[in-house]
Amino acid sequence: MKILAIDSSGLVASVAVVTEEKLLAEYTVNNKKTHSQTLLPMINEVVKISELELREIDAIAVAGGPGSFTGLRIGSSTAKGLGFVLNKPIISVPTVDALAYNLYGTDRLICPVMDARRSQVYTGIYEYNRDEFRVVVSQKAVGIEKIADELNGLGREVIFLGDGVEVYGEKLCNRMTVPFSFAPVHLSKQRAAAVGALGIIYYNKGLTESADTHKPVYLRLSQAERELKEKEKTVPIHKDR
Repeated sequence: MKILAIDSSGLVASVAVVTEEKLLAEYTVNNKKTHSQTLLPMINEVVKISELELREIDAIAVAGGPGSFTGLRIGSSTAKGLGFVLNKPIISVPTVDALAYNLYGTDRLICPVMDARRSQVYTGIYEYNRDEFRVVVSQKAVGIEKIADELNGLGREVIFLGDGVEVYGEKLCNRMTVPFSFAPVHLSKQRAAAVGALGIIYYNKGLTESADTHKPVYLRLSQAERELKEKEKTVPIHKDR
């Protein structure tokens, strides 16, 4: 089985080709170029260097959200387009789950924190139980203090990762009462290899969808939608006399 994996849910753009036995190729970029500029050339490169044709891919795994609204739309649109053209299924992998999967085998609780702006993070709590990846708390959008308090209540050592560490690291240091650490740089951000590895597990469980039905999971309203709702609140309501 060969999975093309895509993650453009945050600042990092990452593409990989993964099989059940090995990681054939991975291309990850963390700079200020937009994903619309980099994603398709990256896909072409990993497929080429893997000595494959796109039609040989069995499925397309994509980080399905939450994350950057623009990044998710680009990643999902790319996956949908390839799915339509190649007639391949889509595997939507929860973004925060895939980020946690980077830390395979740790005996600590895993807490990814992605900067969600507006004083919130996209986060969740995960663990490995006898090498089985387990979701303790499903991905959600909350304030950093709330997830810190939740972890303190569990009373176990925690390892944090994700771009939210750079933004909220100091607050975590001041709030945490249980032992904690931060993941090293090579494991701290999104990787398409993790999306692909989880994608294979989901594929084997039959958790796929068609290109026609796939859509990203945002967890929150976009800025434009929030602004529209705020405007609607300020519009005066005229009652009939």
